[in-house]
Amino acid sequence: MTRHRSRPHAWIAAFLALVALPAALLVPPAPASAANTLTMLGADVSSVQRSLDLGARYYDAAGTARDPLDILKGLGVNYVRLRVWNNPASGWNNKARVLAYARTVKAKGLKLMIDFHYSDTWADPGKQYKPAAWASHGIGQLQTDVYNYTYDVCASLKAQGTTPDSVQIGNEINVGMLWNDGKVVNNDFTNLSLLLKAGYQATKQCNGGTQVIVHTANADSMANARWFYDGIRAKGVQWDLTALSYYCMWHGSLANLYNVITDVRTRYGRPVVLTETAYPFTAANADGEPNAINGGEPCAGHPASWSGQATEFSWVQNTARDAGAVGVFYWEPTWYAVPGNGWDPANINGTGNQWDNMAIFNWTGQVNPGIRWTP
Repeated sequence: MTRHRSRPHAWIAAFLALVALPAALLVPPAPASAANTLTMLGADVSSVQRSLDLGARYYDAAGTARDPLDILKGLGVNYVRLRVWNNPASGWNNKARVLAYARTVKAKGLKLMIDFHYSDTWADPGKQYKPAAWASHGIGQLQTDVYNYTYDVCASLKAQGTTPDSVQIGNEINVGMLWNDGKVVNNDFTNLSLLLKAGYQATKQCNGGTQVIVHTANADSMANARWFYDGIRAKGVQWDLTALSYYCMWHGSLANLYNVITDVRTRYGRPVVLTETAYPFTAANADGEPNAINGGEPCAGHPASWSGQATEFSWVQNTARDAGAVGVFYWEPTWYAVPGNGWDPANINGTGNQWDNMAIFNWTGQVNPGIRWTP
């Protein structure tokens, strides 16, 4: 999730100005095609362990209290994404917690994606903080850090019978990760490429069948996406799936999303998955923490209501499918307003939930009856 969207640096803007978008690509999404299928129907439920620990209840459309994963499965989910932070102050989303919940995920017959942030807290386009334990490390040591940490988490999951089906090497790494050493400066992708290669090698040596994902929030711009993925490809980086975040309030129209997916899919010859999307069901706020998204109709012409949320999610899936993507993940559908499950791992009890109007469960745990994941 992108908590703070930063503007491109001037040198990026200058570069992007030189990239002309083919007029033929500036078209609205094509009509639905039966030939394309979404096989990765996902949900990032990284906060749900803490919610359950605090006593949260989840109710299906009939009003029956059930395990949230069972409710999501009934709505079409077949894949779960879990973020992992190195040493968060709260202890939640660390390796031990991820290992524990991975058992639950796999026991439900769901596939598992691990989202490495390589940080003790949130990593997104505006911030990519090193873990405190790596703070003094230069690029050489960071390569070893990324390799060892990635391999350790993957091998630990494998040893308990919950081998990840896919992993992200970094989260929304639009201009790199593990700043400042791994930041892309003056169009130089060298250091970032070394880190991505270390993560790829660790994953494949742990388990050759685990798919490696490189994830950016570049669904907003074909030029941005080309700049990034051209940059890492030129340095010999390997990856299996190209991942994008898409939130219409930050990344523009569905027509633009269609064009970006189509371009990166064909340009790099790899399947594309939207590993993050979401939409508000209300403009109201459940707690004292300002919502990440405000407004009664934030974009797409859909009201912030249960029907608006369901419609937007359906349209995002249709657009991704028609553009040839293989999957769509809803980001934190289970993170409704539960006191004590705040956004800040350094003050989890003292901060509120910025996503309480974006979950698919309302503030008493009832699910949006219109939400569906569809192949």
